[in-house]
Order: sequence, then structure tokens, then C-alpha cells
Amino acid sequence: MPDLIYLDHGATTPPAPRVLEAMLPWLSTSFANPSALYGPARQARAAIEEARAEVAALLGARPSEIIFTSGGTESVNAAIRGIALAQQRSRSGHELITSTIEHQAVLNTCEDLEKFGFTTTYANVDTSALISIDEVVQAVTERTALITVMLANNEVGTIQPLGELTRRARERGAELGKRVVVHTDAIAAGGQVALDVDELNIDSLSLAAHKFGGPKGAGILYLRRAVPFLAQQTGGGQEHQRRAGTEHVAGIIGTAVALRLAHHALDVEAARLRALRDRLIGRILASVPDAELNGDRQQRLAGNANFRLAGINGERLLAELDRAGIAASSGSACADASWEPSHVVLAMGYTLADAGASVRFSLGSTTTAEEIDQVANVLPPIVQRLRRREQAAQVAS
Repeated sequence: MPDLIYLDHGATTPPAPRVLEAMLPWLSTSFANPSALYGPARQARAAIEEARAEVAALLGARPSEIIFTSGGTESVNAAIRGIALAQQRSRSGHELITSTIEHQAVLNTCEDLEKFGFTTTYANVDTSALISIDEVVQAVTERTALITVMLANNEVGTIQPLGELTRRARERGAELGKRVVVHTDAIAAGGQVALDVDELNIDSLSLAAHKFGGPKGAGILYLRRAVPFLAQQTGGGQEHQRRAGTEHVAGIIGTAVALRLAHHALDVEAARLRALRDRLIGRILASVPDAELNGDRQQRLAGNANFRLAGINGERLLAELDRAGIAASSGSACADASWEPSHVVLAMGYTLADAGASVRFSLGSTTTAEEIDQVANVLPPIVQRLRRREQAAQVAS
């Protein structure tokens, strides 16, 4: 994308060159089906298991606890449905607990499960998008099947105190004689937050490779050993009977390489992105009247800067930025396909107008200081122009 200032890494990231290099043989000469028995197929199987072991080591898990999927949405769906339905079948619970700011992959899945006898409690967040731990803990009962809370919000960037939340929820469960199962959508956090399943104290975790320099159509589901689970995709016996279907060998290899590269570069890259993010935030808040930052100022993703720009239409702003050669978004890439105001900003207690006037700039590996300065120079006059149009339209009406 020549001459494009790409600040939508929260939607997807460019694949790393080393990822493409590692994938290429498995897309060309080494094309065998890993379920077959001849030599090239055994090589493909060995490559998958090597990738599985590497991903497990990077997450602090066992190889047997890693399931490769087609992406983040499948990983989230498989985790929530698979655990919840297994708990229901064993009469261990039919109540789900989540938050009001989850991605649609979580919210829609919980809503769909309600058709099958589940109930859902939605914990609220404050104006910084930090979840109410007390609400989560109070919602835990002997009928709780699953808690699913995202590690970091994909729209406003707030990082949740997941370790503390899980600790307190488990304590409450122990008081009730209940083993509380916890899943986290860590998709937005991939490549920006250190991920260790034991430190997070979670039972299940979802990732999408294309959020950290890997390929689209590839994902990771971590499922702690002995956690109840019903496979949601049936057919062959792939992924140890937990996810049927011929494996996407190239995607799996690329996922492992991308996670390794992101892991090794995490500290340095996060520091670089934080400096650029804070530079952008400082300049926008100083130069655009009535601009406000969405999300927690400190506990936020290194590459996320999300603003409420009062008096403008977010969709029109994105169009103007696009004409200026700047790629940004209003929040979730999945929602942008059918644009609507951010449910996250609404859940934080802001108005419909605030939600419709929010814009997200998400920084990544290609972002430079020069690009940040260019955006900071271009945005104020665009906002001023859009505000004048909105005011004129209101007068005319």
C-alpha cells in the first residue's frame, strides 16, 4: 500500500517477511495432507507438531493444550460453546458471565447459547472501560458454567486486570464448592501484551495470527488440560478429536513463526509503540478542541489511540482520512463492514453522539514518527471542516 499511512493494525497487521518465507514451501512443493501415511505427509505432520510445541512453549502451556483453528472467531466460538455445552451436559452449570464491551464473537455467541437454556450476566465497565470485578464475583454461583472476559479491548485499548479478576472469581467459586472455568479473548492483546496462561490464571485463551504479523485464516485456541469441552467441528480426528478438518499447514507454520517473532520483540516494540502512541495522543488532545481520549490512559495497549471528537460523524471522518491517505477505523473491523456506533463507547456510559464520533488509530510494526506527525497535522483541519458542515446542516434543518 504505497503512500498510505496505515494506522489500522488493530484490524489486521502486515504479514512479517519471515512468516511468508516460512509458509511458502507448504503452499507449493510441500503440499501433502498431514493425515496421510507416506513420507511428505509425515513431514507435514511433524511440522505441525513442531509448531504446536513452539506455540505451547511461548504461552507457557503443554503442546496437547493447543488447538489450531481458522482464526479468532472460531477460537472464541469453540471455547465458549465447547466449554459451556460440556458443562451443561454434565449438569455443572448453565450460567455465563461476560462483560458489556466484549467483541461480537463473544457477545453473539453468548446470546445464541441462550436459545439452548443458558443465561448470561453482563458485567459493566467504568468510563475507562475497566470491568467491575465486584460484579463478576457477585455473579458467580454454583450454576456458573463459564466466565469469558477479554484481556484487552480491541476498540479503546483498555487492558483488564484479568489476573485479579480470575483470582477473586475462583475464590468465590471455592466458597461455593465450585470450580470456576475462565476463558479470555486475547486477540487484541496478541503481540502487545505478554501472554502466559499460568500467570493469567486462565483455562482457555483465543488468538488470531493476523493480529501479530501472521496469516489471516489461522488462529490458536488454548484449552487447559481436563477442562470440559465438546468439539464444535466434527468429522475427522484432527487436533486430537477437538477440531475436525484437514489442517492448514502453511497457516499453522506461519502462526508459530509470527508468535515467536512477536514474543521476542515484545519489550522493545511495545516501548517504541507507546512512545509513538503518546506522541499522537498528546498532539491530538492539544490541537483538536473538545477531543477526548477513549479508554484508560495507563492500562492500555501500546499501539492504541482512540478519540471522541465531538461534533463530527465518524463515518465521514474515516472517508476524509482515507482521501488524505490515512487508514483508521471507528473501532472493530467486523463492525465497520456495516458501520454503526461503537457499543463499547456506549457501554462506557457515553452518548450515542459520542459513540458515533469516535475514531481509532492503531499503530504497529510499520508505523513511524513521521507518519504520526503527518496524522497530527492533517486531522485538526479535517475535524474543523466536518464540524462546520455539521453545524451548517443543523441550521439548514
